[in-house]
Amino acid sequence: MSMSEISKKMDFLDSKILKLLNNRMELVLMAKNTQSQVEETGREEEFLERIRKNSTGLINAEFIEKIYNEIIKESKDLQQKDLKLIAFQGEHGAYGEVAAREWQSDLIPVPCSEFAELFEGVQRGLYDYGIVPVENSLGGVVGQVNELLINTGLNVVGAVELPIHLCLLALPGTDHREIHTVYSHPQNLSQCRNFLARNKLEPVQYYDAAGAAKMLMEEAPKSSGVVASKLSAEIYNLEILKEDINDFERNITRFLVISREENREEGDKCSVIFSTEHKAGTLFSVLEVFARENINLTRIGSIPIELGSYAFFLDFVGSNKDDNVVKALGEVETITTSLKMIGCYKEHKV
Repeated sequence: MSMSEISKKMDFLDSKILKLLNNRMELVLMAKNTQSQVEETGREEEFLERIRKNSTGLINAEFIEKIYNEIIKESKDLQQKDLKLIAFQGEHGAYGEVAAREWQSDLIPVPCSEFAELFEGVQRGLYDYGIVPVENSLGGVVGQVNELLINTGLNVVGAVELPIHLCLLALPGTDHREIHTVYSHPQNLSQCRNFLARNKLEPVQYYDAAGAAKMLMEEAPKSSGVVASKLSAEIYNLEILKEDINDFERNITRFLVISREENREEGDKCSVIFSTEHKAGTLFSVLEVFARENINLTRIGSIPIELGSYAFFLDFVGSNKDDNVVKALGEVETITTSLKMIGCYKEHKV
């Protein structure tokens, strides 16, 4: 093994150690949100005993004890700080994390593998906020998220419209002519289909775009690249071979920020969920109310809640304190079987 190869492996391991420490600190903050302090002292001796038994001779227990004590100290210090967690779906580097950083840069983004896990974590208070995609200008609505919004009763406290800039990433020093296979989430691959075809790149579906970037960094499959975000390139030390490989220039995903708490600040956008009787003209009657009050509707969608019955999502411009909005919602309440304001918030456009 050459010195260059040794250095690369050391850099990889250093990066992995740092990421694992970061993951541990995320868990420390989650423990704080459950109003539990992480008690390390009982585990410390057990841990050191395992090290003594499994040591290869290169690492002595005294050295590990120094490191471990510093980790414990940092964990306790971290729990004393007023830090807020925001959960997103996917691995670090996902567009959900990009949107979270755009919404509030001082929040700590935490990855979740599934949307259901994210919603449950916000409900239980493990995370202060969650950020979820609700629609993409090319891919349409995210049905699972809408269903969870209905069933969990969480509040919408913010929204972010994020332009999606797909990038072709590879390991540092890779010649683009050597790449034959490209990994990413199916939606990302479909949104740069023409680029991949022009360059004779074989698309391979992966569970998550940022997860594909992580896999490329860890496993280094031959002749491979990934389609992911710029943030993924930064996090996983990958090289951006080509930016903006989208087939269509306008590719925007809208994210909603959810919380157990209601938004206490003035908003300029509202989201409501309502149901109507299953008969002709009922939905039109609701929409007619908003039209009479000159309220601009920006999104309407539906999802089945039981056989023959639907819940409708409606987003509109305005504040729940505006006279015409108050009047419209009062009238809508009389012609629907249920009506719930799930949030009045600021819409942030990147």
